Amino acid sequence: MTTIYTLCINRCVTHPDYRAALEAAAKEYEALGEQRRRIDERLTQLAQTIGTLSRLLGLTPSVPLSITDAVRLAMRAGVPMTPTEVRDRLLSIGVDLSIYTNELAVIHTVLKRLNEAGEIRLLPKRGGKTAYLWAKPPKVIAIGPEIAEFLRGERGK
Repeated sequence: MTTIYTLCINRCVTHPDYRAALEAAAKEYEALGEQRRRIDERLTQLAQTIGTLSRLLGLTPSVPLSITDAVRLAMRAGVPMTPTEVRDRLLSIGVDLSIYTNELAVIHTVLKRLNEAGEIRLLPKRGGKTAYLWAKPPKVIAIGPEIAEFLRGERGK
């Protein structure tokens, strides 16, 4: 039964049909990845705006950010920052660091872990200092080399 079904499908759906479907799926996948990147960027901007405006109005957040999420938020500004600059950025957006006895040690630890996870990357600076930069998510592609070759028309013609 499976053999008959497979033969029927292979005769009804042609190789160019599969190719067109694959190309359409890959194109949509890439477009959605780019859309996700733009949405993430805008959400970051809005979260910073909300935090700053809330602080200016004397409001406290009902759901406080974890220190890791707060550092992520600060790093998504997209500019290289040293741990001291990250601390200053966190304070400027209203993150309460007074609960930590050594806020820079906590920030260093979070930055190290985010770097190990690939969320940020190290940038050496003069004087032996290190800055960190948000590693934007890579372009969303889940296409292996064989499929890429096929889409370019290098195989299967």
